[in-house]
Amino acid sequence: MPKHIFIDKKISPFNRIIQVSSDKSLSIRTILLASQAVGISKISNILESEDVLNALKIIKKLGIYYKKKNNFYEIHGFGLNGFNPKNNLTINAGNSGTLGRLILSLLIKTEKKVKLIGDKSLSKRDFSRVTKPLKLFGAKIKSNKNLLPVIIQGTSFIRPINYVELLGSAQIKTACCLAALNAPGKTQIRAKKSRNHTELLFKYLKIPIKVKPSGEFDLIEIEGLKQFNAFKYSIPGDISSSSFFIVLTLLSKNSKLIIKNVNVNESRIGIIKILNMMNCKIIFKNKKIYKGEKIADIIVKSSKILNPINCPASLNSSAIDELLLIFLVAGTKVKGISKFNQLGELNKKESPRLNIAIKFLKMIGIKVLRNKDNIKIYGNPKIELNGKYKMKNFLKDHRIFMMSCVAALTLGGSWKINDKDSINTSFPKFLNILRNLGAKIN
Repeated sequence: MPKHIFIDKKISPFNRIIQVSSDKSLSIRTILLASQAVGISKISNILESEDVLNALKIIKKLGIYYKKKNNFYEIHGFGLNGFNPKNNLTINAGNSGTLGRLILSLLIKTEKKVKLIGDKSLSKRDFSRVTKPLKLFGAKIKSNKNLLPVIIQGTSFIRPINYVELLGSAQIKTACCLAALNAPGKTQIRAKKSRNHTELLFKYLKIPIKVKPSGEFDLIEIEGLKQFNAFKYSIPGDISSSSFFIVLTLLSKNSKLIIKNVNVNESRIGIIKILNMMNCKIIFKNKKIYKGEKIADIIVKSSKILNPINCPASLNSSAIDELLLIFLVAGTKVKGISKFNQLGELNKKESPRLNIAIKFLKMIGIKVLRNKDNIKIYGNPKIELNGKYKMKNFLKDHRIFMMSCVAALTLGGSWKINDKDSINTSFPKFLNILRNLGAKIN
């Protein structure tokens, strides 16, 4: 099978209703928490992508039994610190930074050594951001200069910690929260605001947690060593996956799209807030609350020329996985100069996304000026591509691949986009949904 695709025709106008893949963040978190619950949890509509399937493989290696029944997975938990790994076990997180960093936090009381490895992309990502607080809890950790492989050996002498998280990283915050489950007493975390799925899950599971907003930070307190029971959960649609189709619709002519049953958690909808600041018209319908998470249908229509923005850096965290798409909109639908600041975290994702985004925009003829981690994008709403373009050497980053497809289908030109298998990590059905909307992809 070829590992690339060709696109040489714009997508025709469409008016459709779709459902995107399930939320990856919630899929991974519910699997990991089910592995620590007492009893049999039933999780339905799990995203069956490589990242999530790797989470299931890892808990199985750690002694947790699971099986699939129809549209749900049964996960048999033995309570806190219920893992029973073999001696010198190696576990593989594949491409997932979320999985790799969070599973370490559940191993801080497992006294056998466990080695964590990952793929080429994950092996280039910094793990010190989670190993630093985990060492404070008492775990023994060795790494390859803060990169994978990481070897962790837990201890029965776990201690609660006070920790300040300054990056706005939900992975660091969640790692501390999960580690706190096995620590006696109260762990306190002062965390810059970021995705709050973990806190909402703790509240739903009646794990003792207090969250107090304090300006740009949340003050979180967790009381450890409190067992929690197995649970039922149905994973809603993923806002990150939805974002590619939102932008596809905005950039297409005479098109309208309804995306059903999407998680529109306030900490995840930075892209919606930013696009609405540009004068897009994106609305939520049929809103409801499901176990703390906000769920809604998203309605989006094609946009004409949009307004430039000076994007508040405070929205970066809630739009971190969608900033590539926002840059694409700023470059091709906006009349004027848009400014984005404090983008350093983008280069610490699956690939150096800030570097690649700038290179991509310049490749299609968009002017970009960079000053350290700040950029200015000079919009050109009259852009019409007719050349040949090739996307390669992006570390198989699934979001780079999908953003490139959206650009190819809306801006014109003839495109060869490599590494189509990259979408298997997060959104295996992406190309199928595009084709169902009328996209011609070879």
